Amino acid sequence: MLVQRLGTPSDFDPLLERVRDARVVMIGEATHGSYDYYRLREQLTRRLIAEQGFDFVAVEGDWPDCDRVHRSVVGAPGGAQDPRTALGRFTRWPTWMWANAEVDRFCHWLRAWNLERPERERAGFHGLDVYSLWESMQAIFDYLGEEDPKSMDAAQDAYRCFEPYGGRVEEYGAASRFVSARCEEEVIRLLARTRAHVVSDGPDAFAAWQNAEVVAGAERYYRAMVHGGPDSWNVRDIHMADTLARLLTRYGPGSRGIVWAHNTHIGDARATDMAGDGMVNIGQLARERLGRDAVALIGLGGYQGTVVAAPHWGSPAEVMTVPPAREGSVEWRLHELLPERAVLVFGGPDQPDWVTGVADHRAIGVVYDPTFERWGNYVPSRLADRYDAFIWCDDSTALHPLPALTTFGELATYPAGV
Repeated sequence: MLVQRLGTPSDFDPLLERVRDARVVMIGEATHGSYDYYRLREQLTRRLIAEQGFDFVAVEGDWPDCDRVHRSVVGAPGGAQDPRTALGRFTRWPTWMWANAEVDRFCHWLRAWNLERPERERAGFHGLDVYSLWESMQAIFDYLGEEDPKSMDAAQDAYRCFEPYGGRVEEYGAASRFVSARCEEEVIRLLARTRAHVVSDGPDAFAAWQNAEVVAGAERYYRAMVHGGPDSWNVRDIHMADTLARLLTRYGPGSRGIVWAHNTHIGDARATDMAGDGMVNIGQLARERLGRDAVALIGLGGYQGTVVAAPHWGSPAEVMTVPPAREGSVEWRLHELLPERAVLVFGGPDQPDWVTGVADHRAIGVVYDPTFERWGNYVPSRLADRYDAFIWCDDSTALHPLPALTTFGELATYPAGV
C-alpha cells in the first residue's frame, strides 16, 4: 500500500500512475454536501481529462438536467454560454448535489478547456440516474415532434398511462400491483420507436434514446420501490451501469469515462454488507463487465467537519456538524494515523489488517441526522477490496449551494439519500 500526503494537485501523481490504463475511473464521496470532497475530486478529474485524455464525466444526476450542462460545456448550438445558467435549472430536490459553486467552477474550466479543441475532442458531462420520468418524457416529445411526428403516438400512449399519477409518480408503483395498471407495454413501444432513430447517429438522437431508457428504468424503479428491499436500489444502479456502457459505446472504441457518485454506488458492493442484502452497485457491475484492471474505484472520506444535508426528505438544506467518527471505524483509524489529507493506493503484500479486514466505513446521504452516528451511517467494508484507492480528508467543510427553486423529488431508495 502506498500513502501520499496531499498538499497540491501534483501530489496525485502516484494515483494517476495507478489509473493510467483504466478505461473507467470512478471517484466517490462520503457525503453529497462536502466542499473538500468536491474540490479534491475536481482537481483529480481535471488532470484525468487534460493529461490522460478521458472523454466524459458521468454523474449521479438526471439525464435531462445534465444534458443542459453538457451542451454548455461542449459549446453545442443552443447551449448556455455560462454553465451556471444550466446548473441553475436543476430544480429536483436535492438541488445542492450538482447546483453548487464547486461544480460550477469545474464546468467553467471544462468549457474553457473544450472550446480550445475540435468538437470531436471535447469532454462531455452526462447524468446517469433514473428519476427524471416526466422531464425525459417531455424531451422525447420535443425530439419526436421535430424529427418524426408519426412516432408521437408511442410517446402519447406512454404519457397517458402515467398521467393519472401526476406529480406523485411513486403512486404508480402501488397501482402497478394490479396488472391492468402497468405501463410496461407502452414504455417498451416508446423505447423501441425511439431507439430506431439512433441510426441517424446524431447527438440529439442519442439523447432521445437515453431519455427513453430513463422512462423505461423509472417504470421498473417505481414498480420495485413499493415492495421494499434491494430491488429498487438494484434497478437504479443497473440503469446507471447500462447508461455508462452506452456512453462508452457512443464515444467510440477506446473511449474513457469518469464517474462521480456516492461511495455506496462506486465502491464494490461485494466488499460490504450490501452483498449480503442482495444489493449490487455500479462499481461492482463495471468491474464485472469491463474487467477489474479496466476499472479504478476511488473512495473519499473524512473524520469530522460540516456538511450540507437535510433532516428529512424534501426539507430545506442545512449546514450540519459531522461529529468525530466512531471508535474502530476506518475514519477513526485514519484520523489516528494521518491527521491531514492523503491518498492511499491499495495493493501489494504489505497492506495492514485494517484495510484488508472488515471495519465500519461512514456514509452520509442527503438526509442526515448527526445524533444517529452511534447506531447508523456506517457500512461494514473491506476497504482494499471495495476501492483501488482512497482519498482521505481529516477535516471537511460544507459545500456552497447555488440559489435554486426546488421542487419535491421522488422518494429515495435504501440506503436513504445516496
